[in-house]
Amino acid sequence: MNFESIAYSGRAPGVRLIVTGAVHGNETCGTQGIRRVVAEIQSGALAIERGQVTFVPICNPLAYAKGERMGDRNLNRNLAPTSTPKDFEDHVANWLCPLMASHEALLDLHSTRGKTEAFALVGPHDNTGIIEPFKHAKAERDLAKRLGVKRFVEGWLDTYARGVARRRSNAAANPLAADAIYGVGTTEYMRSKGGYSMTLECGQHEDPQSPEVAYRAIRNALAHLRITADPAPPAVEKYEALRMHEVVDRDHEDDRFSRPWASFDALSPGDLIATRRDGTEIRAPSQGRILFPDVSAKPGHEWFYLAETIDSI
Repeated sequence: MNFESIAYSGRAPGVRLIVTGAVHGNETCGTQGIRRVVAEIQSGALAIERGQVTFVPICNPLAYAKGERMGDRNLNRNLAPTSTPKDFEDHVANWLCPLMASHEALLDLHSTRGKTEAFALVGPHDNTGIIEPFKHAKAERDLAKRLGVKRFVEGWLDTYARGVARRRSNAAANPLAADAIYGVGTTEYMRSKGGYSMTLECGQHEDPQSPEVAYRAIRNALAHLRITADPAPPAVEKYEALRMHEVVDRDHEDDRFSRPWASFDALSPGDLIATRRDGTEIRAPSQGRILFPDVSAKPGHEWFYLAETIDSI
């Protein structure tokens, strides 16, 4: 299988942006949005004035051909080049990671299993810590607020890292998942190379509006970064901001949710979320929301996340 990227450069200097789709093969809204923008550029309807934009319509062609989330494994975990590739996603990483690293900004387009409104995942605030040192929080958040969505989530990697210690003492845990680097995907890799990045969840996989969300986000990003001459979109003023604070793993196939949860369902203190095989109840520790509940999660893998409301990103 071949890997495809499409690049355009303007005559004036500017930001180098990379836009990615189909990191997961069943999430095709980004692919559709990218193809639509590429067609506009090729027809002359949209001009690249400054900097550079690179489009990767299908990051994982094996998963895309299968119509499934993964080819051999999840491309968006443990993402890094390797001199000893063992699976298809390792070969993708050896091509995609250097490509991302040659850019300054990344917009990674995804969709969700459950029906939910579109939202963006952003990285940490500026810091010099060990987990995810960063110095472009303002640029990242300024772009995120112009993608056309009204919900933002932060705290992914440090929440994942806090779950690592628990996994190391859990016999059911996936050995790879017991390493903080396993939580590194496209956006985390991009930040580790000095860039800034965000994941845009454009809506549910089959929602006909999801490709439109992806398309509009690409056009807004190009305009905000002055890569095109379109009017700069205003920043969203009223939005919901959440911070992840806990990840809960599934220990056994007989662990069960108390009800069919969807991302962003509200939680009150004491709400029963799930019950372990041995009868242990998992209850909400505080007011907040559940994120990414996965009824098909394998034992030893992430089952759901908990998030709390914050004032702003």
